Amino acid sequence: MIELPRLYAIVDRSFFPRPDELLSTAHELSAAGLPLLQYRDKSDGARGVLELALRLRRQLGSSLRLIMNDRADLARAADFGGVHVGQEDLSVEGARKVIGPSLWLGVSAHGPEQVEEADLTSADYIAIGPVFPTSSKARPDSVVGLDGVRRVRPLTRKPLVAIGGITRQNCRSVLDAGADSVAVISDLLREPRKSAEEFLRALE
Repeated sequence: MIELPRLYAIVDRSFFPRPDELLSTAHELSAAGLPLLQYRDKSDGARGVLELALRLRRQLGSSLRLIMNDRADLARAADFGGVHVGQEDLSVEGARKVIGPSLWLGVSAHGPEQVEEADLTSADYIAIGPVFPTSSKARPDSVVGLDGVRRVRPLTRKPLVAIGGITRQNCRSVLDAGADSVAVISDLLREPRKSAEEFLRALE
């Protein structure tokens, strides 16, 4: 079973008008000592996603594990350390066939039934959310709340990542509800290194 860091940082292309801004943020997060970073890009085509993924890999080297959102094929092509799939993406087992047994594989779930289904797959971890209202998705799923995290915790022994509206102010309560890790996008955008360091202190 893998061991996830308590802070699961995500850089989402939609928040960065220019690729260089995303790369700069990723560099700052790496400088804060984060061991894992997910790259999410829902706007560019496959070529654009791969080009930026390769730049991320060249810039960050082996300083942290990079996770590709959605695209198992591009995760392999960019030599990333894993892929994360949603309910409407390639299936978990389909993604596993592409990435092989050694890379990390995560899957999103939005309630108890999906967590139970994910628990039976080869996914290494399960993301549950949104825990709080979020602005990082155009059509977010229904908020599950802290009670939703508590409800699904007994349903799996896999590491549980909570996502959606998590901030430095509420992150500790999410761990207390049973999550192993918190995934954060928006609250890392301003002064990324300083924000990440404050998250890490809050999550100790």
